[in-house]
Amino acid sequence: MKKVQLRAAALAVSALVAVSSLAACSSDGDAGSGGGGGAKVAFLMPDLASTRYELQDKPLFEAKMKELCPDCKVIYQNADSDAAKQQQQADSALAQGAKVIVLDPVDSAAAASIVKTAQSQDAAVIAYDRPIPDAAADYYVSFDNEKIGSLIAESLVTHLKETKAEGGILQVNGSPTDAAAGLIKKGIHSAVDPSGFKLLAEFDTPDWDPAKAQNWVSGQVAQFGDEIAGVVAANDGTGGGSIAAFKAAGKPVPPITGNDAEVAAAQRIISGDQYNTISKPIKIVAEASAVIAHAFVKGEKPAGKTTLYDTPSELFVPTVVTRENVKEVLFDSGIMKAADVCTAEYAKPCAELGIK
Repeated sequence: MKKVQLRAAALAVSALVAVSSLAACSSDGDAGSGGGGGAKVAFLMPDLASTRYELQDKPLFEAKMKELCPDCKVIYQNADSDAAKQQQQADSALAQGAKVIVLDPVDSAAAASIVKTAQSQDAAVIAYDRPIPDAAADYYVSFDNEKIGSLIAESLVTHLKETKAEGGILQVNGSPTDAAAGLIKKGIHSAVDPSGFKLLAEFDTPDWDPAKAQNWVSGQVAQFGDEIAGVVAANDGTGGGSIAAFKAAGKPVPPITGNDAEVAAAQRIISGDQYNTISKPIKIVAEASAVIAHAFVKGEKPAGKTTLYDTPSELFVPTVVTRENVKEVLFDSGIMKAADVCTAEYAKPCAELGIK
């Protein structure tokens, strides 16, 4: 527990320092005084399957932009897993005069055309959460997706070894059109492949759709049954779908991973249904992206801390959350409120963990 606490504290401090540094670099006297001259900034999100975009990313980004540039206008759109629709939304934002597009792509390959079109019209593109490998955006802000994959898988493998579990692992990846999902997949393999546990099967989940993940896992449960020692699912949606598959089959739920620290995932971890998730506070990437967007609005060209796909980048490091540290990481930190998570169904396990 002590190592988890120290790591969580260190990561939190690092993330806050990084965001503060970005703010300092882009605040040459007018960051909070309307610098931007009424510029328009598009914030284009990829889907509705993950609840985070409507509930967290959008309001957090808009709030930070309002703080930095009260006279700037945010154009928000969600493509609902439709790459063609996202292209239309980007074209519309450019037609409305957007000077910066913050883009979380539905399809990382298709998004290259959005980057090229925007840059041809002197608009900057910030790749958000998911990279765009086929065209260099002007900046990329995200948590380290490959690290996310390795962390959730390492956590699961360690747990399986400690509990002397027998059998193999299922791997439920994210969308095949999402480059971030590819990085997470790579990270998962880096931990699973040398683990000594057999990889029974893996699946790339179209559109990150929990129902499609559930359907696939249901088939694997029918095929492998009690041979399944654990499931590495790439996010909380696919993790939730995996859990539902075991319950529908009347089978005990093995340790199953997740990523995103959604409220439903926190509830499943507290109740013991889900083994882990990843805490990557959306506030960090949303606010960092707003700072970078404001810098571009002012005509600056922010330098990245690293480079990925020939793009200046800022990659934050996430934290693994299990039942052991969920109180500390998600509740003591203020990321979540007990009132939102510890509803009647979860009141007893919350009380057992001292969450109130």
